[in-house]
Amino acid sequence: MTKRTVLVVDDEPLNVAVLAELLSPECRVLGARSGPVALELVASERPDLLLLDVMMPGMDGYAVLAELRRQHGGAELPVIFVSALGAEADEERGLLLGAADYVTKPIKPAVVLARVRAQLELKAARARLQGQNDWLEREVRRRTQEAALAQDLTLSALAELAETRDNETGNHIVRTQAYVEALGRRLMHLPGWASELADGGLERIVKAAPMHDIGKIGIPDRILLKPGRLTPEEFEVMKTHSAIGGDTLAHAMQRAVALHPHEGELPEPVRFLQVACTIAYYHHERWDGGGYPRALAAQAIPRPARLMALADVYDALTTPRVYKPAWSCTDTAQHITNQSGAQFDPDVVAAFTAVREEFEAIAHRLSDPGRPEHRA
Repeated sequence: MTKRTVLVVDDEPLNVAVLAELLSPECRVLGARSGPVALELVASERPDLLLLDVMMPGMDGYAVLAELRRQHGGAELPVIFVSALGAEADEERGLLLGAADYVTKPIKPAVVLARVRAQLELKAARARLQGQNDWLEREVRRRTQEAALAQDLTLSALAELAETRDNETGNHIVRTQAYVEALGRRLMHLPGWASELADGGLERIVKAAPMHDIGKIGIPDRILLKPGRLTPEEFEVMKTHSAIGGDTLAHAMQRAVALHPHEGELPEPVRFLQVACTIAYYHHERWDGGGYPRALAAQAIPRPARLMALADVYDALTTPRVYKPAWSCTDTAQHITNQSGAQFDPDVVAAFTAVREEFEAIAHRLSDPGRPEHRA
């Protein structure tokens, strides 16, 4: 076993020699005859314990301890004062400055050995505890990351399940998610939007975006997979997917709260479900009140749903469907601009205009396999 290192600091060589002889059978002993030299040895040798004389010329023991505590890492080094000053006030002063113990001269070998052993064992125990704490922190981070990954994969699987029933959409999920993120980054410093998007808000919205069409699971195949335009009656059924998705996620959120009661701020999974529910339910609302399922208008439409509304329409227009060819990015951008204040929030349209080139890059990069890329 490696011997632990003790640094003895005393301006009297004899005192250093006496302590070295006493401790050397159990410890590696270093000596210093002044405060500055002691501080240099602490930095270079990183001893486990310091036996520090109080009365030294130039820089006394109190000054050495004060400087040690100011230096990086010094607070972890235990210090035992060794001094001829045996008054209670002197001992209290040393302890108040941060010394671990106080031994008076002339020393009693058995007492010094007992105090040194105790401090070395305490330091070793603290090091073991710190190592365990570090391991626990790493383990908590690892498991948290694994849980978050599992949640993300589960949610992606659910979203993909909904989309696989609609074979026209291809990479619709990842494209709309990227569009929402681009809009959110542009809007996050605007008054009114900052509180919604700050402190993880935008990340939560982006993560929830793939759930916007989860309600399509409840739409009959004869309507969802119809190879052509829907009749007015069929379209009314299709419109129910937003309420189906929103209600499903709302029920999941209520179950989560019931199973895991909490106080104060909602846990992150529940906050995520809130956002996902909002997006699924309201992403077909219109700024002018002509949307569905609630015919909300303007500021009554939740902000996450306003982002999703524009992203969803942009992707729908720029990708081909069985009932229409893909629009060009230019024509789509013009349509969205024309719908500012009608279908879309003017703030969101302004953000889209500012990041239009980013939208086009996303459309090209994530173009559906086997289909021609989006035309500019």
